[in-house]
Amino acid sequence: MTAKVFGKSSAEAQQRETARLAALESLDLLDTPRDAGFDRIVDLIKEIFTVDIGLVTLIDAHRQWYKSCSGLPSDEVPRGDTFCRHVIDVEEAMVVPDASKDPRFSQHPAVTGDAHVRFYAGVPLKTKDGHVVGTVCAIDRRPKSFTAKDVGILQNLAALAMDRIELLQSAATDSLTEALTRRAFRQDAEQLISLALRHQHDLSCLVLDIDHFKSVNDTHGHAAGDAVLKAVAATCKAALRTGDLFGRLGGEEFAIVLPHVNREGAAAAAEKIRALIASQDIEGDFGSLGVTASFGVSTLTLVAKDIETLLAQADAAMYQAKHDGRNRCVSWTSLPAGHGTGARRRVLKAGTIVFNDRRSSIDCTVKSLGFDSAGLSVSSSAGIPSEFVLSIKGEGFETKCQVIAQDRQHLEVAFR
Repeated sequence: MTAKVFGKSSAEAQQRETARLAALESLDLLDTPRDAGFDRIVDLIKEIFTVDIGLVTLIDAHRQWYKSCSGLPSDEVPRGDTFCRHVIDVEEAMVVPDASKDPRFSQHPAVTGDAHVRFYAGVPLKTKDGHVVGTVCAIDRRPKSFTAKDVGILQNLAALAMDRIELLQSAATDSLTEALTRRAFRQDAEQLISLALRHQHDLSCLVLDIDHFKSVNDTHGHAAGDAVLKAVAATCKAALRTGDLFGRLGGEEFAIVLPHVNREGAAAAAEKIRALIASQDIEGDFGSLGVTASFGVSTLTLVAKDIETLLAQADAAMYQAKHDGRNRCVSWTSLPAGHGTGARRRVLKAGTIVFNDRRSSIDCTVKSLGFDSAGLSVSSSAGIPSEFVLSIKGEGFETKCQVIAQDRQHLEVAFR
């Protein structure tokens, strides 16, 4: 007999999830910087409903990521640990007046632990095509009633959040750092790559990630974090030429495209910018801070001839720089022998990491995929062995992998 999931067969549920992840990937919003528009929606949730916690979230294959959050200390949680996964499954609003008396949640760590969650109301964050890519939530630490009118208000706030998402699709510049947005950077980079291939000139890509950035926010506050981001961005832009591209890929991750620059020139440029960042003191009400960054370098080749492959290779090199001690530059070509060298495409797929003779498994999100390698996102890479089996759910894909490079929540793997 075919298993049923909320009235649908498991095959139908998998097809729905695949389509949902594709819609989420097309928005290109995961791990993007904070945005004041979403923060205002969260503030409204807390004020209108008089609750402790407001959320606007996106949910990929393995986690719930908070695009905006007020009242909780983290910025993401494993998908299996969330109330919101039920909203994703049923694609409808869910209200829990008292979680301690609900058999689905009475033993949930968020209920029994320090978070002390009692009331939950969550509504789907839906695209125009009807795909549920996340949730908008009102949460409180006391039991609470919630009327049909309240649900309607929360749904209107979710519609406002979706309007904000659509507006951001056309934004070209990050408001904080004045770097290109991730979407605009990719589009402009593809044009530069096309020119480089047509005229057969060099082109290189740098990816840099600020070291220990989370501790800056946790210790000194978001104002200090914003000052660090602006200072690092200004340092990068001052060191670049007029025709170079500079974009902000995520919270503390930036990328640079250098036309007419070969591998050696790119390594020298990365080292120059790294040293400039490390040499400056950032001043503010928080005092004086020094920061460093880790760099990955990749170069246009017959194989790496699109921005997704160049970014994937530079990312892998950057993760290796982190692993080697941070505040350094690593080139893709210097990674250990046996790493994947094929082209990659950007994807968002549900995957499973299988190890320990198939007795252990961890959910992951496949972020980039090629014929011989992949980039994976996990809630934590701790305990994952250097070799494992990667399975992509619903596609019949399974292959042995070896870790090329990693950090706390990312794995770059080569297929064996």
